[in-house]
Amino acid sequence: MQFDWHYAVSLLANGDFWKAVGTVVQLSLETWVLGIVLGFVLALARQSPRRSLNRAAALYIWFFRSLPLLVLLIFVYNLPQVFPATSVLLSNPYAAGLIALVLSEAAYIAEIHRGGLLAVHKGQLEAGKALGIRYSGVQRLIVIPQALRVALPTLANEYITIVKLTSLVSVISLSEILLVGQQLYTQNFLVMETMLAVAFYYVLIVTVFSYLLRRLERHLDVSQRTPRAVADSASSGAAPEPATPARQGEHALRVRGARKHYGPLEVLKGIDLDVRFGEVVSIIGPSGSGKTTLIRTLNGLEGLDAGTVELCGAPFLRGSGEPEGSLGPRVHMAGIVQVGMVFQGFNLFPHKTVLDNVLLAPRHHGHAADSELRALGLALLSKVGLREHAGKYPHQLSGGQQQRVAIARALAMRPQVMLFDEPTSALDPELVGDVLKVIEDLARDDMTMIIVTHEMKFAFQVSDRVVFMEAGQIVQAGAPRELLDNRSERMGRFLKDVQLA
Repeated sequence: MQFDWHYAVSLLANGDFWKAVGTVVQLSLETWVLGIVLGFVLALARQSPRRSLNRAAALYIWFFRSLPLLVLLIFVYNLPQVFPATSVLLSNPYAAGLIALVLSEAAYIAEIHRGGLLAVHKGQLEAGKALGIRYSGVQRLIVIPQALRVALPTLANEYITIVKLTSLVSVISLSEILLVGQQLYTQNFLVMETMLAVAFYYVLIVTVFSYLLRRLERHLDVSQRTPRAVADSASSGAAPEPATPARQGEHALRVRGARKHYGPLEVLKGIDLDVRFGEVVSIIGPSGSGKTTLIRTLNGLEGLDAGTVELCGAPFLRGSGEPEGSLGPRVHMAGIVQVGMVFQGFNLFPHKTVLDNVLLAPRHHGHAADSELRALGLALLSKVGLREHAGKYPHQLSGGQQQRVAIARALAMRPQVMLFDEPTSALDPELVGDVLKVIEDLARDDMTMIIVTHEMKFAFQVSDRVVFMEAGQIVQAGAPRELLDNRSERMGRFLKDVQLA
């Protein structure tokens, strides 16, 4: 039989085919979007520390990835035979097909999302938490945008798979492209000509949406964006300085009996520490002495096993092993906004500009009108010498510049206490000085600071008090000159190769 090219070409203008194309596009897009939403919920549940949620999500994913879609389609469409009340919805082939496709695809998309979530560095979550942003806000503002950007190429590929899977819905008599083709070739027996047209329509849909999804992927790729100029705030007057809340009492921070274990290893062994308002305390000691663990327990990024922390005279943290138990997340999150944290690895949000990094938390907490916050953000960036970089993204900055942005971001929350965890250890030697100068300026501004550092000369020059730790304990503490004149034998060995003059 000769191939009928005239008939095959005429099918490209067939109204039934184009109507079926609309059905496939609508069905595939709705399946994709709903699958992305449900899949993300499943992925979050799969990552949850709650065993019941984790197990339930894992069971869902296992079951629907094991079940053939064709079987699921037939089962859902015939479910009214068992539950007649469902016939209102499931007697419609489109609704039944959509439900079956979403149930199946959500299981696959959940694993794609889980890969995206695992790609978001733990430091991003900690940075959000340190800014007082609760779990839902961290997910919405920080994790989901980054995870989706990582997962988008695979999600785009999954959309193409969904388009092709819609052909299976023909088994429940939905008038999609394949069913229209089958109806035509059963009338004229021109199977090859009809199936060529069917193939054309599927290729057309996939080609168009592949192009659109590539455009979306490029739009979300911040590494391809060029820095943009950021105009000064339109508000009149000088840019405001960050206001510090009124101080109450003598001590900004008081730690009593802080203990922390990692399995059988006791990292903190009953730490007591008082920090007065306006005081700069540097914590030094050999690697593994518990310095970083201590500073992370001071704002609750690491939970205490025993002991208490008071912030501005009010209870802030309590160890889980205390008779009364921990104080709970509500008290912790209410206080953490008063504690600024600067991390060793910067932990800037890569999908946000420099200015947006600085303003993310104040905007989230509704501290002021956006124009006022913008002026504050620009003032803080000027303070750390980065005003001209406000429109750049973190990857467009040097390490020293990123760390200075991190300091400005912490200051934007107007904290009572600033914590610095090895703020220069990840920097090249020539970049260290710029960061230390910013910290020195904060010390002159009477900012309360606790600094974990290996920069011995800096620690003894800028600090009101130096604390020497070893093996999870405070071995010696005092004013810098006093400590140098009366150093213990162990501290003397630690400082023997350090030039402080």
